[in-house]
Amino acid sequence: MLLHNAKILVVDDDEDVLIALRLLLKSKVKEVLTTKNPNTILSLMQEHAFDLVILDMNFNSLVNTGNEGIFWLNKIKKQKPEIEIILITAYGDIDLAIRSLKEGASDFIVKPWQNTKILETVSEHVEKQKRKQPKKLQLDTNNQIIGESECMQNVFVKLHKVAPTDANILILGENGTGKDLIARAIHDNSLRKDKPFVKVDVGSLTDTLFESELFGYKKGAFTDAREDRQGRFESAQGGTLFLDEIGNITLRQQAKLLTVLQNRQVTPLGANQPIPIDIRLICATNVSIKDLADEDRFRKDLIYRINTVDIMIPPLRERGSDIGLLANYFVDFYVEKYGKNTISLSAEFLQKLKSHHFSGNVRELQYALERAIIMAEHQTLDAEDLTFSAIEQPHVPVDKNETNLDALEKNTILTVIEKNNGNISKSAKELGITRAALYRRLHKYDL
Repeated sequence: MLLHNAKILVVDDDEDVLIALRLLLKSKVKEVLTTKNPNTILSLMQEHAFDLVILDMNFNSLVNTGNEGIFWLNKIKKQKPEIEIILITAYGDIDLAIRSLKEGASDFIVKPWQNTKILETVSEHVEKQKRKQPKKLQLDTNNQIIGESECMQNVFVKLHKVAPTDANILILGENGTGKDLIARAIHDNSLRKDKPFVKVDVGSLTDTLFESELFGYKKGAFTDAREDRQGRFESAQGGTLFLDEIGNITLRQQAKLLTVLQNRQVTPLGANQPIPIDIRLICATNVSIKDLADEDRFRKDLIYRINTVDIMIPPLRERGSDIGLLANYFVDFYVEKYGKNTISLSAEFLQKLKSHHFSGNVRELQYALERAIIMAEHQTLDAEDLTFSAIEQPHVPVDKNETNLDALEKNTILTVIEKNNGNISKSAKELGITRAALYRRLHKYDL
């Protein structure tokens, strides 16, 4: 395992220590995040798949017993037992070192350290951590589902558990997050993969079209029924039926769908005899499960029918480093599609991407990259080469733990950086702060 693929979290209340470790590690590893506040550790670990945590033993200058470090060591181990943790302190107490190792620490370093020594120690434990991790899940599908963020890895784990079963699946997520790709991946990894995969956008169907499209009809069933037509349930026989935008169907349509799912048979319009069906049902919606639970909008008995297992697809803005991975994938794809020479992305281009809110999620990112490749005049794309569609309305979610002032500052920074095409110097000048101060705020808000 090469160190440059590692993701490391450093926790210390001394800003100088954080800066020193960030400068030492940032050119050696893939990602290094730092925080002075140990209370943020668990939330950061939920958002990022860290290979290693470097943890201070003391966060109170008046108390130097190491108890705080061991407290947070135990908290981290409870959330992620397999994680490697290096404890660091200015107090070389051998008893404390032994105690921390017994509590589950991987190693113990005394401040001040030698850079070569700490790099050796970090490299050793990153390698150890990677050996403990299972290999990345391989999806048996031609569709590209890209993601190394922890939230997407959780999706992949759930996908592999449910795909081989016949359980009905409800996929939840905002528009553009890739719900259709997940549905296809479930089918491709199921026992029904050699049978049909049939997709229907049920949210756009009127009541009449809903029945004829899903259940089929006989010749003469209505004015334009000039021949028998098989419905989508029959077309998916033995395979998977994917009903997209299920949250938008009417209560009347819901009642008809529920009857079919309960009886496992359909009756085409104009027919007298029902037809048995054998399908695996996958549904998707951008409506939250809380809103679906409103019985004025959606039947609760139908929710239980379609939702044996639900899979929540996270919005792109919560996927961290996946933005860079997806950007590189789309660049390679469109370079080949449009016969361009190799094109790379500048640091400013990537910074502008990561600062964007992406209301349209992966779909918006894809179209932005396609547009940039088509219009590219140089071998490297800079921030000014990246434009976003006015179709998507800005949506910068406010963290419930943030104060209103925090949210205002975060939104202002995002607006100014976007206005200046990702140029940090211009943005800092417009905000009336130094570049260093702006970088600290970018780090504070994980931008």
